[in-house]
Amino acid sequence: MSVNSGVVMPVAAMLAAQAVLSMATVTLPVLAPAVVAESGPPFSWLGLYVALIYATSMASGLISGALVRRWGALRLSQLCLLSACAGACLLGTGHVAGMAAAAVMLGMGYGPLNPASSHLLNRVASPHHRSKIFSLKQTGVPLGAVLAGALLPPLVLWGGWRVAVWVVAGTCAMLALALQPLRAAFDTDRQAGARVGLDSLAEPARMALADPALRPLAFSSFCYAALQLCLGTYLVTYLTTEQGYSLVQAGLTLAVTQAAGIAGRLVSGDLADRSGEPRRVMGAMGCLMGLCAFVSAFAGAWPTPLLLLLYAVFGASAIGWNGVYLAEVARRAPAGAVSVATAGALFVTFAGVLAGPPAFSFMVLAGMSYGAAFMAFAAPALLCGLALMRRTRRQAG
Repeated sequence: MSVNSGVVMPVAAMLAAQAVLSMATVTLPVLAPAVVAESGPPFSWLGLYVALIYATSMASGLISGALVRRWGALRLSQLCLLSACAGACLLGTGHVAGMAAAAVMLGMGYGPLNPASSHLLNRVASPHHRSKIFSLKQTGVPLGAVLAGALLPPLVLWGGWRVAVWVVAGTCAMLALALQPLRAAFDTDRQAGARVGLDSLAEPARMALADPALRPLAFSSFCYAALQLCLGTYLVTYLTTEQGYSLVQAGLTLAVTQAAGIAGRLVSGDLADRSGEPRRVMGAMGCLMGLCAFVSAFAGAWPTPLLLLLYAVFGASAIGWNGVYLAEVARRAPAGAVSVATAGALFVTFAGVLAGPPAFSFMVLAGMSYGAAFMAFAAPALLCGLALMRRTRRQAG
């Protein structure tokens, strides 16, 4: 992909913000065994914690279009990072109430970031490279999880889990400060007097669901996101409690999964731009992630290299679709309303995130194994993938 200097800096800034916020949101799932061993809630509460993050993300995301107009995408991204910093600090209290408050603050930061970054990147992206650029920025999500999985467990061994949490909080604050010199160039389209009211909450959902071409993608994103978040939330616990992995080994497996997700996002973005069929690319990813989720329930006795290969493919598919999805939303959004349309589309996506981990938790509490719970989430993703590919073939015909 050839890029000009006007694209590099916005992509780098939004990629960094996405990675750091992603690292903050997965901090507790990665550190869960160490936190629970000291004084934390049981493992089954992880799903509720993640659900609270994304419930808050859904609400805060709806207002993001109006906030982008008023403050600018860069300023809103800085505020998102500072909110995540506050959330990490609250997480360090080790109390259930502090963790709940941490989830709210993390969600307030995570929800508006994608609409803000989509607004900014759509201004500089060539239509022929939109999926690549959006997918490149979206690699920040698995990149943040890679950093969390690879760096946080060793920090726990060195200084305890609270030290790891303070490092995350400091990283969020430092990046927010580092982005300040870019604001004058990035927020030239902000409207200081733009109104932010209750009607701003309904506008995004109305815009996203009014487009019949986007509705199947939005529904698929619900199922894909549910499986993606269950993979990121429960993989470490699954491997340590049912497969006999150590925390460091499980963390490194998560890092491999998320690293493969980075490759998956880059490859899917390139395929979508080259083929001109983003729906077919999203359909193929759904089929692949569903198959991997099913097989993972039977792979515990596999040799380590084969197990890592399975989770690499699982990560590449379950994490690799988001950039193509956001680029397609931006392509179909009305002029000047990319952040609003993205907020509406992500409301549906985050609903899948909100439903997935708690449902997974309830399955485990009801007596299902983690492997069986992954199988239960495989079917919807696989069916959505097949439906998208079939719909694409019909449209082509």
